[in-house]
Amino acid sequence: MPCSHNAFDLKPSGQYRISLREVSNLTEEKNRNEFAQPATETEQNQQEEVVEPVFAESDSFEGAEIETEATDEASEADVKIAELEAKLEEADNRYVRLQADLDNFRRRSRLDLEAREKYRAQSLITDLLPAIDNFERALKMEAENEQAKSVLQGMEMVFRSLLDALKKEGVEPIDAVGQEFDPHLHQAVMQVEDDNYRPNVVVEEFQKGYKLKDRVIRPSMVKVNQ
Repeated sequence: MPCSHNAFDLKPSGQYRISLREVSNLTEEKNRNEFAQPATETEQNQQEEVVEPVFAESDSFEGAEIETEATDEASEADVKIAELEAKLEEADNRYVRLQADLDNFRRRSRLDLEAREKYRAQSLITDLLPAIDNFERALKMEAENEQAKSVLQGMEMVFRSLLDALKKEGVEPIDAVGQEFDPHLHQAVMQVEDDNYRPNVVVEEFQKGYKLKDRVIRPSMVKVNQ
């Protein structure tokens, strides 16, 4: 079969005629496709390299924001803890003061109750002291007859009974004559110079003084040696 330099003959199922120009075009297109594919992969790699730092920077920024928020929350928590600790300390101090006030109130109440019980008869005894003074003055009188003596004996019995009752309540007379002057027990109304007594010693008693247990109800009215 004669062949031509400008065409190929393909014949299994039909006759196809392809020119050299078409073959050249197909070859060039194939070459372009082969060289184009690596270029595309390189560009994709470059895009990925560009995208990865962008995402990395974004992740770093988000991490910094999260860390800042955590630090702020920790600072706020520390402030709240400090405030709560201060309030707790204040409450503890207030409780301690209230407890101390309550203990003082209980102690004062107990002391007041004991004092009222201890000196419950003070008002009555104070009112009886003038009567006791009158009994003492009356008993110093001298009886001129038997009838007067009987009256004085009866008065003395009443006087002794009264003193015994007062003694049961804790009333005691204050010693004065011959004792050293004590401003808590004695009331000096006169001073003398007597060589028979030491200085600052009670020489004479004008009015008897009394104590109710450890409390002076009335001081003794006395004369003191200088």
